[in-house]
Amino acid sequence: MFTEIRDITICNQEDILTLRIADDQEGFIESTQQCLQEAEHDRRFIPVGLYMDDRAVGFAMYGAFPHGEERQRVWLDRYLIDARYQHQGLGKHFMILLLQHVINRYNCSQLFLSVYETNEVAIQLYEKFGFVFNGELDDNGEKVMVKELGSHDNDESY
Repeated sequence: MFTEIRDITICNQEDILTLRIADDQEGFIESTQQCLQEAEHDRRFIPVGLYMDDRAVGFAMYGAFPHGEERQRVWLDRYLIDARYQHQGLGKHFMILLLQHVINRYNCSQLFLSVYETNEVAIQLYEKFGFVFNGELDDNGEKVMVKELGSHDNDESY
């Protein structure tokens, strides 16, 4: 199995637009079309495709944003595995790749994400990777989680 994270271009945009979440995940994340439109209007968002054996199987979007007195916060803003490819360990696999990718890009000491408290499956995944709730809510009422990054975060020991 060959997996990689790819930038989204005009050549693979249609692959990304066909990705769908499972019915019971509706309301937890925007569609890939909405995400790409948001990234088009705010260039701080970086959307990427998650590929297995040259097939788009997932989507993520991340970016760095100013935050109060802090210089910036790096956010893993969207993360999904297509319903057809769920329950195969790909969520964990691509989270490892994505964390390495974002850490290498930003050389950050913290990584943030937000999640609806009813999205128990996602919360379990994020907690496995060391994300913890920090007591904040985002603009949509989602609970904010933060991961403190260290040297061990560049390996696959999750």
